[in-house]
Amino acid sequence: MCGVAGIVSLGEADRARVRRMCDVMAHRGPDGVGYHDAENVSMGMRRLAILDPVGGNQPTYNEDGTVVAVFNGELYNFPELREQLLARGHRLSGRGDSECLVHLYEEFGDDLVYHLRGMFAFAIWDAMRQRLLLARDRVGKKPLYWRDDGTSLSFASELKGLVVDPQDRREVDPVALHHYLTYQYVPAPWSIYQGINKLPPGSRLVWRAGTLSEDRYWSLDFTPRPAAGERDEAARLRDLLLEATRVRMVADRPVGAFLSGGIDSSAVVAAIARAGGVERIHTFCVGFEDERFDERSHARAVARLYGTDHHELVVTAEMLDVLPMLAWHFDEPFADSSAIPSYFVARLSSAYSTVVLNGDGGDECFGGYLRYSVMDRAGRIKLPAPIRASCGAVGGMLLQRAPDRHTARRVGHALRHLSVNRADQRYARLMSYFRPEQKYAIYSDVMREAVAAVDSDELVLALFGASNADSDAGRAMEADVNSYLPGDLLAKVDITTMANSIEARSPFLDHNLMQWAAGLPTRFKVRGGETKRLLRSAVHSWLPEELVDRPKKGFGVPMAQWLRGDLRELARDVLTDHTARSRGYFRPQAVAGLLARHDAGEDHAVRIWALIQLELWQRVCVDACGAAAALHRAADCAANESR
Repeated sequence: MCGVAGIVSLGEADRARVRRMCDVMAHRGPDGVGYHDAENVSMGMRRLAILDPVGGNQPTYNEDGTVVAVFNGELYNFPELREQLLARGHRLSGRGDSECLVHLYEEFGDDLVYHLRGMFAFAIWDAMRQRLLLARDRVGKKPLYWRDDGTSLSFASELKGLVVDPQDRREVDPVALHHYLTYQYVPAPWSIYQGINKLPPGSRLVWRAGTLSEDRYWSLDFTPRPAAGERDEAARLRDLLLEATRVRMVADRPVGAFLSGGIDSSAVVAAIARAGGVERIHTFCVGFEDERFDERSHARAVARLYGTDHHELVVTAEMLDVLPMLAWHFDEPFADSSAIPSYFVARLSSAYSTVVLNGDGGDECFGGYLRYSVMDRAGRIKLPAPIRASCGAVGGMLLQRAPDRHTARRVGHALRHLSVNRADQRYARLMSYFRPEQKYAIYSDVMREAVAAVDSDELVLALFGASNADSDAGRAMEADVNSYLPGDLLAKVDITTMANSIEARSPFLDHNLMQWAAGLPTRFKVRGGETKRLLRSAVHSWLPEELVDRPKKGFGVPMAQWLRGDLRELARDVLTDHTARSRGYFRPQAVAGLLARHDAGEDHAVRIWALIQLELWQRVCVDACGAAAALHRAADCAANESR
C-alpha cells in the first residue's frame, strides 16, 4: 500500500517535481520511498509496508529493466500469480505482490488487469515502446488523478500531488462544483480543478508520444441469473464471504477490523473468527452521545461473542478542530459527514493495527439502504396526477417543519417520493442533497450562467437507464455501484485510513463475490420493507439475533443538532464573513436565509454542511496556496531587482 506519482514527457521529465509530489503524500507511505528516473519519465512511490517489509520495495522491474512499475494496493491472489510466473520462467526477487505486475505485463500486456484480484492503482512504463499504462481497480478502491498538458502527463494518488507547487493553477471547475452540491462529492471523471481528471473505476489510460487513449475494462453486470433456493444461496454467500475474508487477512503487519454494530461489519468480524489465523483480533468502534446515532452497544455484543480486544471512542462536536486538516487530506470539497467518525475510527485503529477489514459494499451488493425499499415499494403504487402533486406538497411541508429524525420526516420523504412518477427521476431525487431549484436559489448570476446547460441528475439517470437489473431497486443498486460507492464511500475510507497510515480491506468488495451477488434476483435482496434479505439469512447463526433483525441505522452524525448548537457559530463565521461572500459562487443573502431557516426548525443540515466543507476546502487548499504563491512571486521579484 502506498502513494504513487509520476511524469512522462515528450521532453525531459521534471524529477524534482516528482519528489515533491511523493513528499506531499508521505502519510500514504511512511515506511519507504523509491524513484525511477530516465530522460522522459520519472516515477515515484511512498510505501506503507504490509507484505514483505524487507524485500517489497518499489519501483519494481522486469529482468532486463525495460518494464518498470509503481503500485498502490494489494493483490490478494499474489501467491497464485507468483507460481504461474515462476512456471513461465520469470525471476522474482521478493515474496510479495508488487513485482508480479511487471511480469504480468510482459505476458499479457494491458490485459494483465483481468488477472488481478484486489485493489490497485498502478503505472507501468514500457521503455522499449516509450509507453505508459495507468489502471485502476474494478470497483474504485484506490484513487488515481491525472493531468495532460499536451507535451506531458502527470499522475498521482492524491489531487494535492498534481498541484504540489504554489504557482500551480487551482481554478475551480464550476461544473464539478455544481455536481458536488448535488452528490456531496465530485464524481469521476471530474476533479474540483479545471484540467485535472480522476481515472474512473475499472479503467485504463495509455499515453504514448503525447497521445492518450482511455477505456473501461470492467463493469458489474446486474442481469439476473437462475437462482437456487434461499437456503442454498445463503450457503454460497457464506462460502464466498469466508474466502474473501481469508485472503484479506494475509499481512506481515497487525490485522484488525472496524466494527460499527451494523450487520456488514459484524458479519466480517464473524468471518474473521471462522477463517482462523488470528489468535485475538482488535476491533474498533466510534459512537456519539446522542443515542439515536450510537451503535456501540451492538458492536460490544459482537465483540463479546467473538472475544475481540474491543476499542471505543465517543465523537463530540468539541473534537471538530480536525476539520481543516480533513479538508487538506480530502483535496476536494467532500460533504459526507460520516467522514468525521471514519477519520476518528481510523485514528483509533492506527495505534493497534496497520490493516483493518471493514463491511463496505454490503449495502450495495445485498440491498441494504432504505432507498432500495422505497424504490421497490413506490414503483408498485399508481396514483392519479393530482394526488401525486398533493403528496409532493404535503411531503415538502413535513420535511421543512418536522424535527430531525422525527417520524413526520420519514412520512414526508415517503410522500415526496410518491409524487415523482418516473422511477429514474425518483432515484435521482433520492440521491440529491441539493435539488436543482435549491442550487439555483443560492447561486450568483455568474454561477447560474456557468452551469445553465448542466443537469447533475443526468449522471445517475444515465446509470439507472443503462442497468440490466430486474427491478427499480436493482437498477438503483447498480447505479450506486458505479457512482455513490466509489465517489463517496470508497473515497472516504481510502482518505481517512491513509491519513492515519493504515490500510482498509473490504471482503464484500471482492469482485468474485460482487459478480455473484449482482446476478441474484432482487427478491433475494429487497422485498417490501425488508432489506438485505439473503445476507441476514446467511449470517443469522453467526450474530446476535437482535442485531440481525434490527433496521439499518447508518454511520451518520447528529449534524442538524450540532449546527443549531456547538457548530452554530462556526457555520456563521465560515459562511457569512467577507471571505466567503467574495467567492462569487453564491448570493450572500440566500446563504444567510438558509442558516436562519435551519435555526427556525427546518432541516437544511446536509446543505449547510456542504457549503461549510466547500468554504473550508477553499481556504485550506486554494487560498493558503495562493498566498504562498504570492510570497514566491514577491521573493522572485526582489531577487531580480537585487541583481
